[in-house]
Amino acid sequence: MSRNKRFQNDDVREKFNSYPKNIKQKLLFLRQLIFDIASRTTSIGELEETLKWGEPSYLTPKTKSGSTVRIDWKKSTPHQYAVYFNCKTTLVDTFKEMYGGTFRYGGNRSIIFEVSEKIPVNELTGCIAMALTYNLKKKRR
Repeated sequence: MSRNKRFQNDDVREKFNSYPKNIKQKLLFLRQLIFDIASRTTSIGELEETLKWGEPSYLTPKTKSGSTVRIDWKKSTPHQYAVYFNCKTTLVDTFKEMYGGTFRYGGNRSIIFEVSEKIPVNELTGCIAMALTYNLKKKRR
């Protein structure tokens, strides 16, 4: 994985700085993974990083190739953090079919991680890539 990408959005930087240190490191890892996936997949193009619903969010505004991916931690569940997907898509259902019990799911909108667990990076990479190219696959149908 490449070095951490610099923040281009002050609100997002402030959000990351508001997380507890151990959570911040986990979310920075996810953030970098998202940018790495986008940089290796030409159809995704440049990502826009912003806050949506107060959560760091990653969009494909130029190519419109994908569905928004969000990451966050909630004080109400201090030992967990998550990757969120648009609940109006079939993404999480597809992840469940492909990866079964590899992940813990939050309904049809998220993959939830315990702070202490090791992330299955290869499988999560597949999930994020599917989200960031979701509109391309939808157009082909």
